[in-house]
Amino acid sequence: MRRRRLGSAGPELSVVGFGTWEAGGDEWGANDSDEEVIGAIRAGLDAGIDWVDTAEIYGDGVSEELVGRALAGRDHVLVATKVAPRPDGTGFGASEVRRACEASLKRLGRDVIDLYQLHWPADEPAIEETWQAMSDLVDDGLVRWIGVSNFGRALIERCEAIRHVDSLQPHFSLLVRTHRDLIRWCGERGIGVIAYGPLAFGLLTGAIDEDTEFARDDWRSGGTGDSYYRALFAPGRLGRSLAVERALRPVASRLGVTTAQLAIAWTAAQPGMTAAIAGSRNPQHARENAAAGAVALDEATVREIDEIARLGPEHR
Repeated sequence: MRRRRLGSAGPELSVVGFGTWEAGGDEWGANDSDEEVIGAIRAGLDAGIDWVDTAEIYGDGVSEELVGRALAGRDHVLVATKVAPRPDGTGFGASEVRRACEASLKRLGRDVIDLYQLHWPADEPAIEETWQAMSDLVDDGLVRWIGVSNFGRALIERCEAIRHVDSLQPHFSLLVRTHRDLIRWCGERGIGVIAYGPLAFGLLTGAIDEDTEFARDDWRSGGTGDSYYRALFAPGRLGRSLAVERALRPVASRLGVTTAQLAIAWTAAQPGMTAAIAGSRNPQHARENAAAGAVALDEATVREIDEIARLGPEHR
């Protein structure tokens, strides 16, 4: 497993992190047992992953609780979590940010959060109030590093005026390349980047085809009106999404890896990128995702994959 420093002042991380949106069960269909989820997290850690990403809203706190149980006795594993604005999360007011942090610490069973992130932008309060509250958490020893998720350049610059932004967590994959320039910009300014969705929520794994049927409570069925569904799974887009995975197969075969591992490795190879977040409730898939951290692509292969990506849906 390769490792990289998170920005100019952050910790060293494995180039693949374990994402736990699925672990909470919420929006992903019927969940496996808690023990199976914990087993999947531990399988990824045993395979070389050394950090886990979660959030207060994943399963309404269930994900953080499972992460806490999975990491018991593994104090060397770093934990990243997030606070969300109201009404989905605790809120971005100064007192709300602190309350959310304290609640996450309790669910995680930890004394400090390694990386605490704002989950997505909010109209109010002003970002300056929220970011100052995040900075105060660092000064008070509750948090080591602070970052943002789903933010654009303008908001990041406003945060930077108060305290350095240690990381950005954008949605990025072969099928969603919108933030490529932003990722490069962050890298040039010492802001680490950890991308979520590198496997396009299963579309780049080979496990999904045109006949796949998702449970009604799985957002990929389209019943929730989710923007990710409209971008990647909706009629007229699903076929183009799957065309990319199929075109990756000869390249993956040549390199002796799976298409999923190739997609993760390509994401990690982007200029400015620190690491890619990949989650699973399946231990074997977790081990396979971790193995992608050892796959280094040369420039010619990256360019070859770039051309394949053009087969996919237009950028969101």
